[in-house]
Amino acid sequence: MYFKIFRTTILMVLVSFMLASISFAFKPKKEEWRPADTTNFVSKFYKENEGCFKCHGEKFYEYINEAQGTTIRHNMYIERFINRDLFYKSNHKNFKCTDCHSEEYMKFPHAGELRMESMYGCLDCHGNDEKYAKYHFEEIDAEYQQSTHFQMEKEGFTCWKCHNPHTYQISIRNTENLTKTIAYDNSICLNCHSDFDRFQLLSDKKEINIIKKHEWLPNQTAHFQSVRCIECHSKANDSILVNHLLMPKDSAVRKCNECHSQNSILMASLYKFKSKEQRKDGFFNGVILNESYVIGANRNEYLNSFSLLILFGVIGIIGVHVFFRIIKVNHKEDES
Repeated sequence: MYFKIFRTTILMVLVSFMLASISFAFKPKKEEWRPADTTNFVSKFYKENEGCFKCHGEKFYEYINEAQGTTIRHNMYIERFINRDLFYKSNHKNFKCTDCHSEEYMKFPHAGELRMESMYGCLDCHGNDEKYAKYHFEEIDAEYQQSTHFQMEKEGFTCWKCHNPHTYQISIRNTENLTKTIAYDNSICLNCHSDFDRFQLLSDKKEINIIKKHEWLPNQTAHFQSVRCIECHSKANDSILVNHLLMPKDSAVRKCNECHSQNSILMASLYKFKSKEQRKDGFFNGVILNESYVIGANRNEYLNSFSLLILFGVIGIIGVHVFFRIIKVNHKEDES
């Protein structure tokens, strides 16, 4: 009888200790609330820029043929169309058009030789300037020149092939919605890799079917929605914001454990500069967990400890049970 009471007491103590561990491991996280930014940007060059946007910001444009005394209406070529709203949300929204283009464009009709106008590159404005030193444009350019894009098409490929100067926005550095940022960044790649007409402007290679090329990828849709193309197709660099060394397809990441592990490469790319607070509730790579759960990369140190606790608890219970069984058997033998 005393053995049963003592054994039951031991078991209750062990179970209570386990339950206390659970409540300690899972403390609810207090969410921070921030008001949405509702500021509407107004450029100080709005009127000057409208001189260009009245044609290039519309699907149609008109002009008067003075010789014939008629009004001519034409479609604006899609390559010459600039979305006014996207421009005023872009990184270059503070510019006036003639900061980058010749003042001669203010005359209409435009002189034919203006089509041969040289385009500025990123380093023409951002290179060797202390103001932009923290963005490491020179290192980005060095990375880009090693990338498969530059190696395959040195003359035709420029920064503008990926980063449209009229619409490009820095997204990953300030993102509040990582899903939208991933979609935005992937659309830059798909702009050519899912549009064979654009692809042919830079390459004579056969059309690439992105879906078929990634048939090997388990849960393909979830991967496309949760990571950027460059997570697998570029080489990580600790000193620049976004990897620019695009690798040949044969060097792309294909091993699951390169992302799905405690040392996930996502921490050196997609989540490297994410500004959200690191979660404090015991998850390895907790910043990833703010957006999604990545199997293998989001193990919890408390759950690890708790599983060990359960293991030792079960071993302890079995040990206590065996101990008292032996004592009881010996006691019966002594009585007989």
